[in-house]
Amino acid sequence: MLLTAAATVAGTAGTARAAACSAGTGPYQWQLEAHLGRPQDGWQSAADCAAIAAFQRKEGIKPADGYAGLVTYRTMLVAQARKNPNAAGGCPATTPARKVACVDLGRQLMWVQNGGKILFGPAAVRTGRLGQETRAGWHKVYWKHKDHFSTLYANAPMPYAQFFSGGQAFHGHPGDLFDGGGSAGCVNLAVKDAERLWGVLAVGDSVYVWGRKPGT
Repeated sequence: MLLTAAATVAGTAGTARAAACSAGTGPYQWQLEAHLGRPQDGWQSAADCAAIAAFQRKEGIKPADGYAGLVTYRTMLVAQARKNPNAAGGCPATTPARKVACVDLGRQLMWVQNGGKILFGPAAVRTGRLGQETRAGWHKVYWKHKDHFSTLYANAPMPYAQFFSGGQAFHGHPGDLFDGGGSAGCVNLAVKDAERLWGVLAVGDSVYVWGRKPGT
């Protein structure tokens, strides 16, 4: 009896949450519906909204309003990649195995692997915009500067900077990682992710960049 009552309360709360969720159809509605096992029609329903809001709460996205926007979509890509970010084999396995920082321009994700072991990530990134693309191919970390400020772009802060290709670096991006059309070529991370990455990579470690950033 108690279990039945608890289930009734939970069901009522879920129904109320769905009814209260009123965000409209977002630009990534189709993708979120697929990820959450919802019927894929590209149109927001109250149940879709509640499912997306629950995903946002789980991932710490604020506001958890059920809207399928860019931040939620990019977080979805990270969630999908957590089990095995290199499932498609885009980042080459080295022989012998060595540490490689992998940057997937297409999914706008990066991680660090050593053979089949993931040492960091996957984490969302913001790479170079059209005309200032992050350079693809093999690189090496050649300089690290924890409290760096840009000498090219109005003294912009670049915390936990790790340079790997002619001025292009991994570094933290204070504020909204997803604002604007991209970086000036660097691989931007949330500051907390850049801080974690700082402790994983060393001068001389390999970096591999591949794919194409959407919109470039």
